[in-house]
Amino acid sequence: MAERRDSDRRQSGDRPSAVRKAIRTELETDEREEREEREEREERNDPTGANDRAAKSQKSDRAIVELDHVSLAFDVPVLEDVSLAACEGDTICIVGESGTGKSTALKLILRLLVPDKGRVLIDGDDITPLTFEEALERRQKMGMVFQGAALFDSMSVFENVAYPLREHTKLSDDEIEARVREKLEFVDLDADRVMEQFPSELSGGMRKRVGIARGMANNPEIMLYDEPTSGLDPLTTGTITRLILKLQRELGVTSIVVSHDIRSVFRMASKVALLHDRHITFFGTPEEMTASEDRYIQDFLGGS
Repeated sequence: MAERRDSDRRQSGDRPSAVRKAIRTELETDEREEREEREEREERNDPTGANDRAAKSQKSDRAIVELDHVSLAFDVPVLEDVSLAACEGDTICIVGESGTGKSTALKLILRLLVPDKGRVLIDGDDITPLTFEEALERRQKMGMVFQGAALFDSMSVFENVAYPLREHTKLSDDEIEARVREKLEFVDLDADRVMEQFPSELSGGMRKRVGIARGMANNPEIMLYDEPTSGLDPLTTGTITRLILKLQRELGVTSIVVSHDIRSVFRMASKVALLHDRHITFFGTPEEMTASEDRYIQDFLGGS
């Protein structure tokens, strides 16, 4: 019996290490696939690689979204002295245990909440003192994908994606239809087939993609996602993860993603912010996170 307990302890102690090794292997595989994809694209469309080099040279290190020493409390403190920055084209993934304030961070960025201390900056401008109308105008730079997609059940797919265009633009009906088709095609949906369908007629993965299309409708500079892969099967999760990467690579969108799905996070993230005990206890690349010897990070990855 004692030998069995010793064996169980050794296996338990080895688990975080095994998980980190598996994550590293997956990251290396993803990097290889991305490199091969890029090389194939360059050979087909841009033999000299000039386009990629030009895009990289134009990418700015200027912070597009920034939380600057933010603190917020309701009945109890939720966030304390939280700072992070997302530069142009970054995908920042916020992870952590349930109830650590991940979705609260998104609400601060949307200016649905105002911090007790600190600043929230969008394109270098502090949005915390804005009026409701000013905040609404600033929100037009952002697209939001809610947990569960949050589509309007009584509206067709077309009307769901067109909704922000009707509310916040002066586009004609023909222009709105063209924009809706463009966004549905970007998320790999057949516009002719799905536009007249209702959310109840779609699969979970299709609803998420329609939610992304609606978030993209106004051509935002910033995309915010709250648990975009929750409740999806592994294949559909991979599809949504690739769509978020596609937005980054092809359109240069800056994204903030809240997620419990560490595997997807490590595939899409430029940097990962780990929220624990009201603070960001780690902010760095997926590779740096897997290499960390911090006990809590090891336990967090081991339990994911």
